[in-house]
Amino acid sequence: MRMPRTVRGPRELTPEALSSWGCQGVLFDYGHTLVTFDYPTEELLEVMRGFRPRIESALGALAPDAESIVEEVLLPLEKFVGSSDEEEVDYMDVYRETWAKAGWKLPDGLLYDVLDAEQLCWDRAVRLDPDALEVLSWLGAHGIKRAICSNAPFPPEMMRRQVDTNGIGKLVDAAVFSSEVGRRKPAPELYRAALDAIGVDARNALFVGDRVREDYEGPRALGMRAVIFTAHAEDAPPDGVQTISSLSEVPRLL
Repeated sequence: MRMPRTVRGPRELTPEALSSWGCQGVLFDYGHTLVTFDYPTEELLEVMRGFRPRIESALGALAPDAESIVEEVLLPLEKFVGSSDEEEVDYMDVYRETWAKAGWKLPDGLLYDVLDAEQLCWDRAVRLDPDALEVLSWLGAHGIKRAICSNAPFPPEMMRRQVDTNGIGKLVDAAVFSSEVGRRKPAPELYRAALDAIGVDARNALFVGDRVREDYEGPRALGMRAVIFTAHAEDAPPDGVQTISSLSEVPRLL
């Protein structure tokens, strides 16, 4: 991983001066903004191989091979990660149902352990944006509150472990995930929960993310300023949407 570039703000400003500009907080999307991932196929296969004895014991029958688990359970579950539905799913319910649909009904305790081990693979697969930690540090040093506001259906304790493991957790004032609010962006409840967590009004906040509907239109409808970060975005934003190509540009927007 290359080292972060030096972040330079518009000029050296005191927290009081920044507050007088009206910006008191920055909300960040998580995936494709602060971090990116490569699908950890080989590690997931290895984890599923390790669980086969427990799965076999629970089924009272021969356990499926790891490749079948990835193909028939894990990959179909990916659709819930990028869902455009504003209602969040209960991921453990969906996880249980997906295993059962594939023909393998497992007890909840075992399912949780498998999911936890699966998520640990993702914890290790995460790649920080090269400027993420330095920008978060800069904002904190200048009195700007920082929050993660992310659509993530996974159990919040697993998501919090991930942000703590990769170093982001100690550099944000709050992390709010759709799995604990029950609503997904662009539903206003998720933005409000993140704003409330850092004690900032929408009119005094900037949202930074990679998806136009969730990270630009949704925040602006609530009164926030917003910008699309294009470096990891899957789709190019339309004309007229404010963009940045590096997180190092965030201080210049305040």
